[in-house]
Amino acid sequence: MFFVAYREITHKNTRLLESKIELIESIGKIIVFMMILLSVFLFTVKTKNKVPNTIFGIYLLVITFDLIGLFTNKTLQYPAIQNLKAASSLLQLPLFYLYVLSACYSNFKITKKHAIHFFLFIVFLVIFYITDASNQSLLLYEIVSEIQFISYIIAIFIVLKKYKTIYLENYSNANYSVYKWLFQITLFSCIAHSFVLVRWFLSNSIYQEYVLNINLLISFSVLSITIFFVLKALYYPQLFTGININLEPLSTTSKKKTKALSAKESEVESQYLETLITFMNDKKPYLDFELTLQKLSVKTEIPEKELSLLINHHLGKHFFDFINEYRINDAKTLLQAPSKKDLTVLEILYEVGFNSKSSFYSAFKKATNQTPTQYRKSRV
Repeated sequence: MFFVAYREITHKNTRLLESKIELIESIGKIIVFMMILLSVFLFTVKTKNKVPNTIFGIYLLVITFDLIGLFTNKTLQYPAIQNLKAASSLLQLPLFYLYVLSACYSNFKITKKHAIHFFLFIVFLVIFYITDASNQSLLLYEIVSEIQFISYIIAIFIVLKKYKTIYLENYSNANYSVYKWLFQITLFSCIAHSFVLVRWFLSNSIYQEYVLNINLLISFSVLSITIFFVLKALYYPQLFTGININLEPLSTTSKKKTKALSAKESEVESQYLETLITFMNDKKPYLDFELTLQKLSVKTEIPEKELSLLINHHLGKHFFDFINEYRINDAKTLLQAPSKKDLTVLEILYEVGFNSKSSFYSAFKKATNQTPTQYRKSRV
């Protein structure tokens, strides 16, 4: 009886194991198919700036090549392909980093200097072919891969922080679509990578039986991320509104000019400030929802850097907050005006220069601690 029961348990465990493997293989095939489809879409979709889509499409194809191992072991029969597959994973983070740069900066271009990002891929491709992927070279590969991942993730977050800072200092509309999208996929990459790390530790420990469960978890995670990518690409093919690559955060500019400014008379700055305030009150440029620092500089005839420093240092505000303050003040006037009581909140937000309901509500509540509707009711 004992042996019969043991055989039944063993048979059940084997069937469970096989079903998990089959599920992982099925998920792997779906992921690869979707990623190839998404890559083709990104290569062919018509957008103003094709560079981000092209880089992201290549990035997805490299990941697809790496994920083939989820549902087939045939690559193991061909050492050359297996070596290329292992080395190609060192292309993923560099490609993603270049994608982030191209998405953030509208005038980004691939140049010869970017070839340095593919150095590790070439080095390990050569090493694997020479050593035939020995244990020593594989250990070195694991260490270098981890260092590369951490370094690039830090670099990506630095780029995103700089992008957000520059955006607030130069643009008046709260279009954070680029920042949110890139932050989300970077975060997803970190989560997926943490699962891979757990799998590596388990496979080198006494808990190897849990590796298959982790593989299943990784498969579902990658599938979820892929579906997210597909939906984003389909609904927002022109998601990206990059900034000029030549722009620098105001903190960088101000450090360069502090000594020169302190030595000058403040008369010119006072004149600039008076010109700016008069222009804002009389011409109401903030009603243009696409107003940027560059546009305002042209209209006021105040040099761009001087205007940026003026708003930041003299008024203690970002350009984004400076413009929205005027918009909110206009909105408050309209909300409490008896003659404008028939206007809806949506009509008012467009009239004062906002182009997004969420950004208007957020800015209004920040300024008044009330929603527009609450503010209107309290002033009746």
